[in-house]
Amino acid sequence: MTRSVGIGIQSFEKIITIHNFYVDKTLFIKQWWESHDDVTLITRPRRFGKTLNMSMLERFFSVEYAGQGDLFEGLNIWKEEKYRAMQGNYPVISLSFANVKENTFEKAQIRLFQIFSDLYTKNQYLRDSGMLTGKEKEYFDRISDTMAQTDAAICLHRLCDFMNRYYGRKVIILLDEYDTPMQEAYVNGYWNEAAAFMRNIFNSTFKTNPFLDKAVMTGITSISKESFFSDLNNLKVITAVSNKYTEAFGFTQEEVSAALHEFGLDEWESRVRDWYDGFTFGQRKGIYNPWSIICFLSEKRLAAYWANTSSGSLLDKLIREGSRDIKIVMEDLLAGGVLSTKIDEQIVFSRLDCSEYAVWSLLLAGGYLRVEECILDPDTETEEYMLKLTNKEVKLMFRNMIEGWFKNYVPAYNDFIKALLSDDKKAMNHYMNKVALETFSSFDVGNKPSKHTEPERFYHGFVLGLIVELSDRYVITSNRESGFGRYDVVLKPKNASGYVCSPKDQCRDAIIIEFKVYDAEDESTLDDTVSAALCQIKEKHYAGALEAEGIAPEKIRSYGFAFKGKKVLIG
Repeated sequence: MTRSVGIGIQSFEKIITIHNFYVDKTLFIKQWWESHDDVTLITRPRRFGKTLNMSMLERFFSVEYAGQGDLFEGLNIWKEEKYRAMQGNYPVISLSFANVKENTFEKAQIRLFQIFSDLYTKNQYLRDSGMLTGKEKEYFDRISDTMAQTDAAICLHRLCDFMNRYYGRKVIILLDEYDTPMQEAYVNGYWNEAAAFMRNIFNSTFKTNPFLDKAVMTGITSISKESFFSDLNNLKVITAVSNKYTEAFGFTQEEVSAALHEFGLDEWESRVRDWYDGFTFGQRKGIYNPWSIICFLSEKRLAAYWANTSSGSLLDKLIREGSRDIKIVMEDLLAGGVLSTKIDEQIVFSRLDCSEYAVWSLLLAGGYLRVEECILDPDTETEEYMLKLTNKEVKLMFRNMIEGWFKNYVPAYNDFIKALLSDDKKAMNHYMNKVALETFSSFDVGNKPSKHTEPERFYHGFVLGLIVELSDRYVITSNRESGFGRYDVVLKPKNASGYVCSPKDQCRDAIIIEFKVYDAEDESTLDDTVSAALCQIKEKHYAGALEAEGIAPEKIRSYGFAFKGKKVLIG
């Protein structure tokens, strides 16, 4: 009988009890237990089954669920005789930081206090057991929304102590989405305060804790040990490039094929692969994101399910505020290109504003890029990764994000595009200045923006907007020179079939745009800058390549875009 499909169920008990669609990942229990790692940090993109697997671990090990082995009957772990005896035999502390998404440190701290306070309330029986001393009861009672930071820093450590005494057994800790508070801290500007606070919590909980048996943490990123894991020499980190637990999170090709067959959707397999395949963990390729597959099984239509489940504030910040080089790489990636780069598995958030490696590492960890190939340099013994956008769904997500840079804030952007297509230079100047005035500052928020780089951040972002907006009508290419402030874009019209127009086709004009930043040493006015940009087009003979493809000279339009701060002149 075909199982039902439920969206967003994160409780292992519920998904099994109601006979919902479930891909058996229970052998992860055995793999993790037999690894003998004290503290395991596993990073996977969002919506990859991390929370469901943590719920599975809790239901399997926790004394709270003793005698509920029937949940695992028929699943792979229950075929392992020795593991049946382990079910329900361990004290477990299970918590999640997934909802700690605050815009100030004070609010984030209160939210964490609430999580810890709820844990103590849930385990009130420890206080009432007669096992605690008077001072320990006083400490127990202090754990609340308004507790001191010093009490919060050791509250998980002390709860392990109390549980260890009560059950006579060391404790398992399961911490889901450990990095959510830190991502929010980076986006909202309180990283240092949050890092110091979290460092104290993690040190007392996972390092100096004799009452801890084993622990699992999950998250999207592996934040550098220097940030707040510096004292944890017992931490085993599993990232997207690690060859461990490669099939425990996400669906394999075999699992997706079986699911499509179960639901009578075999004929969709190639299109499903194009949309949702592409994730790689270690050397295991062909991994799908579970969220999109489950949504597809439910809705039976292809859509950007996974891409639409996050606000993407961190991703948006990194690309929009990033350097010209980051935007140029995004152009190539959106066109199907490959990025060759080094990867740092330990994300250093403080370097995201100045290190492209850190940015691409974060995008890889988040599932937005996939590893095509890894090449070892024999001379330096360093690895170079070939990265691409993961799949069609991710590509659509980036397109929507870039469109939002302008459309969400400046309706004039659409008017500018119309003016460009109709060769209305007066309207182009009016609307382009309006666009620049209203969005310029959103591109100029790096750590140390200067008057030299400010215009480049904007107009390289603007080019990305052009590529996204007009890619259905034009083949858009760009030529990046090493010289300062020059950047040309060529728009070659497509025919009705989506190919570059041939001489036989009746197509719209081709367009050449040269961007140039005003240089006070060489130019007196913006008019001079426009003239210099147009001269550049002629000197480099950009129209020649278009004419060679059969586009008549009268069907080629050239524009010089001159920038001086937020002011733009188009000629």
